[in-house]
Amino acid sequence: MEPFYFKSYNRTVGIAHDVNELEREIERLGKEDPACVEWHLKEGHIVSWLNYIGERGLAEMLRGVGNVKEALARIREFKTLKGRQRKRAKYYNR
Repeated sequence: MEPFYFKSYNRTVGIAHDVNELEREIERLGKEDPACVEWHLKEGHIVSWLNYIGERGLAEMLRGVGNVKEALARIREFKTLKGRQRKRAKYYNR
């Protein structure tokens, strides 16, 4: 699968291959180039990529989000919920 490329004008300023890398890049770029992240959020690029890689739940959680702090909060909430689901599945599949 193709990674997500954070672009600022004609330069690639970040790359994410999965949700963990997406979180790290949004956090890093939120400090270095928040306008870049906000543009990708507002244009729906990140939501489209998440759907492409099969992360439809997170894509839905980020739909309509336009700022870095809110995006990071929702990604972290998603990861927490997903971790709890894995633990429950592991417990019940014993």
